[in-house]
Order: sequence, then structure tokens, then C-alpha cells
Amino acid sequence: MELKTLNEIEIISAPHSKISEVDFENLTFGNVFTDHMLVCDYVDGAWQKPVIEPYAPFMIDPSAKVFHYGQAIFEGMKAYKDQQDDVWLFRPDENFHRFNKSATRMAMPEVPEDVFLGGLHRLLEIEKEWVKKGKGNTLYIRPFMIATGHGVIAAPSQEYRFIIILSPARAYYSGEVKVIIAEHYSRAANGGIGAAKAAGNYSAQFYPTKLANEQGFQQIIWTDDATHTKLEEAGTMNVFFRINDILYTAPTSERILDGVTRKSVIELAKRENINIEVRPVLVEEIVEAAKNGSLKEIFGAGTAAVINPIVGFSFQDHYYELPKLENSMALEIKEKLTNIQYKLAEDTFGWTVKI
Repeated sequence: MELKTLNEIEIISAPHSKISEVDFENLTFGNVFTDHMLVCDYVDGAWQKPVIEPYAPFMIDPSAKVFHYGQAIFEGMKAYKDQQDDVWLFRPDENFHRFNKSATRMAMPEVPEDVFLGGLHRLLEIEKEWVKKGKGNTLYIRPFMIATGHGVIAAPSQEYRFIIILSPARAYYSGEVKVIIAEHYSRAANGGIGAAKAAGNYSAQFYPTKLANEQGFQQIIWTDDATHTKLEEAGTMNVFFRINDILYTAPTSERILDGVTRKSVIELAKRENINIEVRPVLVEEIVEAAKNGSLKEIFGAGTAAVINPIVGFSFQDHYYELPKLENSMALEIKEKLTNIQYKLAEDTFGWTVKI
């Protein structure tokens, strides 16, 4: 895939850069933002001319529909710098297409490719110095869209704002992750918006996750809403299970986000001749595998952490510790995936796109 720079764009440069004030060795994920952002408004049934402007707050009507009816979607992406100082994206077309699937599900207008991908290309050209070299250093990319039309009548907005903001990030590490398997709360339901990357999906997770935190667990493995017998996602990530030497993950559905990292793990595992099965994974089979010692690993897969190993899980007030392995499949896959992202290994899939 080749990215084309968007020519029809207004650029308002920041009067000075704040990059010299940033401690790139001690970054809190998602707290520091670059000098510029891309903004494009949807008005009168059409997308307007995009603008790259200084990162700053903006005015919005108190009756904007995003506040009252939750029309808000987003994506998570990263830019990487190789040893030759070139900047690369990882499968940006997947994020673009998923963003517009989310938009359709939330009754929002689709964002044109030249605005999303072309605008991102131009923004990254301007902010290239914010992408630091070295494995673990990335520039996190957050495209999002909100309903800006005013009025509190319960109907889709007629106006929207699409924005891309950028945040430098270090290697994401959250320490040992212990999880609870959900028995009551659900992340999403059939017919709902679980497969959309809608803001409300994440706020709905906060309360049950808070309850898990209070019990000493970092995350929840979500189960299906109808029976709570099928394992679906881990926190905000897709989840994989290794029983003996076979890797399992649930198929995508109306309840499960079609993760870009998830897709990449599956394709990479197949290339490496790792046995992988995409099928419903039952709570009872994972509990039984933990009891008989055949459950070797559980790990989450997502943009922020790439791969996040899970050290143990709780179900029905019983905690199951996973073995500590020297030959971790999760870490092997993470190494191979990140080597592709940082151009340290050949990209046989054609996933990386140069800025």
C-alpha cells in the first residue's frame, strides 16, 4: 500500500515547538501530545477542507450531540522510526477501514481516504522529529470523530468533527497482569456496538474493571453476554490461549473487535507453523486445562502493548496460576511482530507503509 499526501490542506504552524520540553525517557502513555493536530469538519452533508493546526482546546456547544447521545468513535495506531530515520506505519489501511465501519454503525459519515490516510501522512511529515528511534519508542496515533451538531433531540447529528492527535510513547509495560473471568458483566451484546470502536464501549468497562482492581486484578476476560460460557476479550485487547502447543482465539463477531494486532498474530503464527485455531473458546475448557497443566499461556493482543502476557486468572473465586515458561510463544510472536514494525526483519506480508 502506498500513502499519498493530501494536497488540499491548510497548514497553520505552531509558533514554537514544545519538543525540547519533553522527557522522552519518562513518558506516561497518552499524556504528552505533539505540536500539531489535524481537524476536518463535516457540515451541510460534506467534508470541508482539512486543517493542520497547533494542538489546542477548541470550543464546542454544550448541546453537542456527542455529550448527550455518545456519537464518538476512535482508532489506535502507531508510527515507528527505523535505523535510517525513516518513519513507517503498520497496516494503516486496516485502521482506516475499521474506522469507517465504526462510523457506519454509529450513524456517522464515513471519512474519505484522502482525509484520513492522506491527512495523516502530511501530519506525520510535519511531526517526524517526535518519532524517536529505538525499539520500544513509538508515536501513538489517535484518529477520532465526534458529533458536534447542537440540539438535544434524540437523533443523529448533522455535523461532525474528525481529528487526529499524536502522542509519543515508550514501550508499554503494565507489570504482571492477573485477570478475572467475567461471570456477570458483559463488554458487548449481539446486535450492539461491540464490533465498533465506539467510545461508550470503553466507559462501560470502567466500573467492572474497578471492581476487579479492588480485588487485586488488573483486567477482566470478558465472556459472552447470553451464557457467560465463551471467552471473548481481555480488557481492551483480543485474547489468545495456548493449550499444550496449540494457540486458540475466538472468532470476531458483533461482540468482538476485529483487532489489527489480532489479525497480525494469526497470520504470523501461520507463517511460523504454529498451530492456531480460531473458534469459540469455552470457560470450562480453559479451567480444565489450567487444572491438568495443559494451559501454558494466556495473552492479550492490541496496539498499545502489542502482546501482554497474563500470569493467572480467577474464576468462581479460585485463582489459577500459569506456569513460567522459558519458551514463551507470546514473547516469541511479539519479538517477530515488533521486528517487522521497526524494520528489523523482512516484512514478507507487505504490512509496513513508509511516510
